[in-house]
Amino acid sequence: MEKNRIWTKVMLGAGLLAAMPTMAQETAKNREDGGYEFTVVKSLDATPVQNQGRTGTCWSFSALSYFESEVMRMGKGEHVLSEMWIVRHTYFEKAVQYVRMHGTVNFSEGGAFHDVPHIIEKYGIVPENVYHDMPIGKGGKRNHSELEGILKSSLDAIIKNKKLTTSWSVAINGILDAYFGAIPAEFDYKGKSYSPKSFQKSIGLNPSDYIGIASFTHHDFYSPFVMEVPDNWAYGEVYNVPMNEMIAIMDDAISSDYTFAWASDVSEKGFSFRDGLAIVPGDGVEVTKKGRDNGNFSDAGAEKVSNAFDSPQEELEITQEMRQEAFDNYETTDDHGMHITGLVKDQNGTKYYIVKNSWGDDSNDCDGYFYASEAFVQYKTMDILVHKDALTKKMAKKLGL
Repeated sequence: MEKNRIWTKVMLGAGLLAAMPTMAQETAKNREDGGYEFTVVKSLDATPVQNQGRTGTCWSFSALSYFESEVMRMGKGEHVLSEMWIVRHTYFEKAVQYVRMHGTVNFSEGGAFHDVPHIIEKYGIVPENVYHDMPIGKGGKRNHSELEGILKSSLDAIIKNKKLTTSWSVAINGILDAYFGAIPAEFDYKGKSYSPKSFQKSIGLNPSDYIGIASFTHHDFYSPFVMEVPDNWAYGEVYNVPMNEMIAIMDDAISSDYTFAWASDVSEKGFSFRDGLAIVPGDGVEVTKKGRDNGNFSDAGAEKVSNAFDSPQEELEITQEMRQEAFDNYETTDDHGMHITGLVKDQNGTKYYIVKNSWGDDSNDCDGYFYASEAFVQYKTMDILVHKDALTKKMAKKLGL
């Protein structure tokens, strides 16, 4: 389990890993020499940090990380699930949608959280060590650019023909099998034989138990809506609530031992994965980007330079109107999916969320995690995926669940 990795590396680096009493409150920093001093309020179980490489498949890595925590929460043990099982099946589902819509919908590596429960419901799920092959690019990094290009070119040719043959879907599946491997009908795992559906049943995952939550004013509150982002190729719905109630849902979930998947914009000046932080610096605070970093992920991982990452400073006060304006002006976009596993507070009492990323465990001093301030989460959250039972009875009633 990964429950304690968020602070262990920092404490070791700072020479602080003393023999603490079992009941002592855990502490952490944003980096080994950082000035953010965090006290852990709550940290929930998670599986090891993965690395999506140079792929746009964060939605699969983050949602499955969340489901892995869910499986542990339900007492079904620790299992690392196959991100590529989800990705491979989603590519085919996207291909069908793309052809049906005459090529007028998005076809790319990206996706949405609701794609994952949909695929599990339809195809089941398998452990990562059963189905893990994926395209590899330069330097041994995971890379889907060649695969995506071949798939899209093939689909465009199929659409251009204007008459579907009986072979087109077989051909697309052939491409996917060539890159990912054939889909196993049965497999052995920990001394037992399973099918993908029987394994899903054994770990207790019920996809219908999970819902999306968002907060935007261009749709009615307490109703579901289809979020207008390019990667929502399946037109999946999320429930809309006011910003303060969205934050309350997150906090209630964590206090009740539920983690959740979190989609956010990470192209912000206050997002610095290397510094272990996502914050909203106040007006007049300068942040510069130093160089580029596409070795494992997008330029969201580039080095940021600002005193805002050295010690806690005042952040902007976020309103519902600010959220909406940023979304309407394409300043808040559906950049990245992650997994929130707990809460901390800094030395000033400011709340931050513990975020598990999928950019490897050696790219910052927090073993691949970081801390997102409440202001950042208020401002830049696109949506979350959470278990329905994590909602209070009052909220569930408001949503008609």
